[in-house]
Amino acid sequence: MSKKRKKQKGGKPSNNSAQVKRLKDQLRSVFAHHLGERFSYRQLIKQLGLRDKKSKEALKDLLFSMESKGKIEKAPDGRFISSVEAPEITGRVDHVNSRFAYIISEESEEDVWVKSEDLKFAIDHDIVKVQVTRPAMDGFRPEGRVTEIVSRAKDEFVGRIEVSEKFSFVVPDNRNIHFDVMVYPEKIKKAKHNDKVIVKITKWHDAKNRSPLGEVKDVLGPAGENEAEIHSIMAEFGLPFQFPQNVEEAAAKIPTEITDEEIKGRRDFRSITTFTIDPEDAKDFDDALSVEKLDNGDYEIGVHIADVSHYVRPKSILEKEALQRATSVYLVDRTIPMLPEKLSNGLCSLRPNEDKLTFSASFIMDTEGKVKKKWFGRTIIHSDRRFTYEEAQERIETGEGDFAEEIKLLNGIAHKLKDKRFKNGAVNFETTEVKFKLDEKGKPLAVVPKVRKDAHKMIEEFMLLANREVATHIYKWGRGENGKYTFVYRTHDNPDPEKLDGFAKFAAKFGHKMNVTGNISNSLNKLLDEVEGKPEQNVLEQLAIRSMAKAKYTTEAKPHFGLAFDHYTHFTSPIRRYPDVMVHRLLWHYLNDGKPVEVEPEEKKCVHASEREKNAADAERASIKYKQVEFMQSMLGEDFEGIVSGVTEWGIFVEIVETKCEGMVRLADLDDDYYEFDEKNYRIIGKRNKRIITLGDKLTVKVVKTDIDRRTIDLDLVKLEE
Repeated sequence: MSKKRKKQKGGKPSNNSAQVKRLKDQLRSVFAHHLGERFSYRQLIKQLGLRDKKSKEALKDLLFSMESKGKIEKAPDGRFISSVEAPEITGRVDHVNSRFAYIISEESEEDVWVKSEDLKFAIDHDIVKVQVTRPAMDGFRPEGRVTEIVSRAKDEFVGRIEVSEKFSFVVPDNRNIHFDVMVYPEKIKKAKHNDKVIVKITKWHDAKNRSPLGEVKDVLGPAGENEAEIHSIMAEFGLPFQFPQNVEEAAAKIPTEITDEEIKGRRDFRSITTFTIDPEDAKDFDDALSVEKLDNGDYEIGVHIADVSHYVRPKSILEKEALQRATSVYLVDRTIPMLPEKLSNGLCSLRPNEDKLTFSASFIMDTEGKVKKKWFGRTIIHSDRRFTYEEAQERIETGEGDFAEEIKLLNGIAHKLKDKRFKNGAVNFETTEVKFKLDEKGKPLAVVPKVRKDAHKMIEEFMLLANREVATHIYKWGRGENGKYTFVYRTHDNPDPEKLDGFAKFAAKFGHKMNVTGNISNSLNKLLDEVEGKPEQNVLEQLAIRSMAKAKYTTEAKPHFGLAFDHYTHFTSPIRRYPDVMVHRLLWHYLNDGKPVEVEPEEKKCVHASEREKNAADAERASIKYKQVEFMQSMLGEDFEGIVSGVTEWGIFVEIVETKCEGMVRLADLDDDYYEFDEKNYRIIGKRNKRIITLGDKLTVKVVKTDIDRRTIDLDLVKLEE
């Protein structure tokens, strides 16, 4: 017996002591990975999976030992909690579905996963403090719970009201809001059942109800009607319905007459051949081209831009409104302008046969597109002709009609500019956009792809030229004695390698190869050329853009990857973009020997403009999605060819080839098997039949349901192409 005891005290532990050590490690792990959580003795038994009496007794001893050493504490309710304080970070809520959210924070390398019941009624885009209760481990994200809501993203929502006698509920349109808002009868104004309304939250958490309480602030009209739905989108994205009266009054007071004194301070282009080329339904013509042949055979080509900064002065009411809006917004059936109509469609619109004040970039060029000399400054022009794109295209194709010679010349130079751009590494992001044919009530009659021809590309090339040369001029000029000139640049970072690799794998599923390590631009262009005209074109173009960085406004003079320009800005659309107004002011300031301006105020405006630009793009997409869903309502029960454009844990997104509309086949509706989501390989796999559905697969789907409120289309899978 003594020998046995001696042996146990040696280097090799007994089975019993090994079990205790393992239990101790497991117990430490539970507390380490559930910081801030309390556990009773019974909960720990269950958590550790203990069954025998010895293990349970050992657990009791370990708990008292850890408590005496200060490793854990005993709460007043008798439960145990780790003495280590859970780290707390601040971040933004990304509420991806009704079950959980991610908290995105600069304080954490990975997003923190939070169950919806631990969000403390935080909603999408709220800023919150989160206690990280479980660190990242074994490929899983860190987990946590919200401890404080720092700031609310919004407290007003757009939705459809469901009215009953005792109370009503507003169901928000926004798919990232996962609750209804309860409204008492006296708070619904004159809303009727199924009206679209704007509801304001008055109490986020009510002890009796799981839903927040609110009151109706505005009734937009019956759900499904065009005005109500478009107004819902405008309200959802915080877009103004009209200009404040004082802004309209300020615009009305602006003198329309151009004085002789004003003309004397400008370069006069009124005698030079000048014209505008715009869409047929355009009302604001903010750019014009002029052409003059010089004695030596070269040409002076002027890019003339509406001189908005002459009329919209710093610190004025008009300036404050333009800065706040930052951009015009183009919904499917209307434009929400940055400037009042008197300016956008009147004073600043370069209408034909009228003298107009402009800010110009003038270039001496040869027919090969080489810029030999450039000039920037304030000008006055007189447009000879207003062309639609279709009319300009006709002159390019036939060589006949007024100004045909000038337009063909400009088109030839534009081709040279474009060739040089792509030779330098520009990427050909030619996405397929759609437009709608609407009846007088706004109902979509047809979805039509927008076609870009030479006339569109010609204007684009000269606008790109002006934007590049203005940015380059200021950048190089600012290297001199006066120090760095603060300026507004439009920059576009290189693509993220991980996203690019994901795109390449997706493209490979269609049989297209892309080299992500060599010359990315050339490889990407080759791929985009290959897919032109093929069913997968739109899906691949959209995913290519999503894999790229987002362009933004900044005072940092970084390059533009997509255009392959070292320096680029926005100078050419001040009627509809506030950064262009900033560029005009700064350029004029430096042309008049002004000293470098402060960086911080300009950078703040750049950040604001970038945010408003994204908001406008989201609103525009929402209006297109609404019209697509409305259009597909009449197609219920019909079969369509489609392509898998996205795969998620709850369903597969399918783009219908014919209409470019996207819908979803829900996994729950695939009744031939239970399908599991394979996130790494962009696919779902049948558990029994091993059937695989992946990105890019061609299939036939049936339209089974449309939801205008949520702007969704539900599809059934009819057939998968083998």
